[in-house]
Order: sequence, then structure tokens, then C-alpha cells
Amino acid sequence: LQRPLLRISKKKGISMRDWQPFVGLPLWVWLFVFPSLIALFCLWQGPKAAVLFAPIWRFLDKLYKAAGVLAACFMVVILLLIIGQMITRWANLTFPGSTEYAGYAMAATSFFALAYTLTQGAHIRVSVLLNLNRHTKFWLDAAAMFIAAITATYFARYAIKTNIVSEMLNDRTQGQDFVPEWLLTLVAMFGNSPAKWSEMWAKTGSDWVYTPVWLPQLPMSIGTVLLAVAIWDYLTRLLALRETQIHGESLK
Repeated sequence: LQRPLLRISKKKGISMRDWQPFVGLPLWVWLFVFPSLIALFCLWQGPKAAVLFAPIWRFLDKLYKAAGVLAACFMVVILLLIIGQMITRWANLTFPGSTEYAGYAMAATSFFALAYTLTQGAHIRVSVLLNLNRHTKFWLDAAAMFIAAITATYFARYAIKTNIVSEMLNDRTQGQDFVPEWLLTLVAMFGNSPAKWSEMWAKTGSDWVYTPVWLPQLPMSIGTVLLAVAIWDYLTRLLALRETQIHGESLK
């Protein structure tokens, strides 16, 4: 399976192994080198860097909160789907694809909430080693955040690549869930240049089609990208302000 997939990806101009250049530089430079240099700058400049990046931090906080709100909306969708299943069962009717839709909503809830829960201190963080020595706490925390940022960036990169491969293979769901064609075109517009939009809508019909796998995978890609950004973001805050800005809610 891997060899045919590699041949197809090469025909489409997508390599499964190398790092494609982006704006004249390899992608790994943008994903790892530049964020690391920004982190070193924050460590070097300290409070001056905090003043410089404060507007960006405020914008990112709003972005994380918006993602958290979106995750909560998908939780409500899960509730509505459960209620719909109950009503159709009582009415002796069928609700095709309800299980699949609930699974998609659950995945969207989980991934959209990743960045927000991190910033609110809701992720499980083992701090035994951090609390052993007050003098080494800062450096251990910074090292842990850096490793987490590298890992999350790799996760985000391959989540996006999964989206690309699913669209390239035209992978479809095997369940009973359907989506309207216009919805697929609407979402696909964001991945194409405006010059292609009229052609895309001209080819769009009014039928319902089996759900392409890339559509429910989109929240995974978006959520992992936000998580990677959030970890790099809070790493720079840690280095600039000399203390972690992730504070969990205290239970009384």
C-alpha cells in the first residue's frame, strides 16, 4: 500500500518524506527554527520581549477562547444528536448517520478544546520534578515546554498531511452519513485560490454524497495546529516573564 501511495503523491506533487519548501525556505525552518529563535529572543530580552509580544499574546488568548467556545458548541451538537436519536426511536423512525455525526462532533470537541484547556491549566501536568528544587524549576519547565512544542508541531504537521492524503485518495466514509455537495464546496474554497471558486461552484450539484473523510478530519488539523501554537506561545511567555503563565484553577 505504501508504494502505490508514494507514486500517487508524487504525481500530485506531494512528497510523503521530505520537507516541502515554503516561501523559499524548507518547511522545517518555519516550523522549528524560527519559533526556537523567537524563544531564544524572549529568553535574552526578558521583559522587553514581553512588551513587544503583548499584543500578539492578547490576540492569541482570544483565539484560544474562541476555539474553546467552538468546542462547547460541538458538545451541544452531541446533546442534540442524542435527543434526536431518542425522538426518532420513540417515533419508530430512523436517523441515518446519527452515530457517525456524533463521533465527528466528539472529535471536533476534543481537538478544538486542546489549546484552550492547556492555557487554563486543565491538562494533566506531572510537576514532581519541578517542585523538587526552586532554582531548577524554571529550566526544567522550559525544557519540558520545548519538548512538548516540538512534539505538538510534528503532530500538527502529520495531521495536515493526513487531510491532504485523504482528499487526494477521495476517501469516503463507510457509514450512513451524508453531506450536501455545496457544503464540501464551501469548505474547499478556503483551500483554493479565488480564481477557481467560480469553476468549483459550477461543478457543484444539489445532491447529498457520502461524507469525505477529510471533512471530519479538519477539526483534528485545526486543533493540533492551535495546540502547537499555544505551546510555543506559552514557552515564549515563560522565557520572557521568567515564570509559567499556565495556572490551573485551585479547588477549595
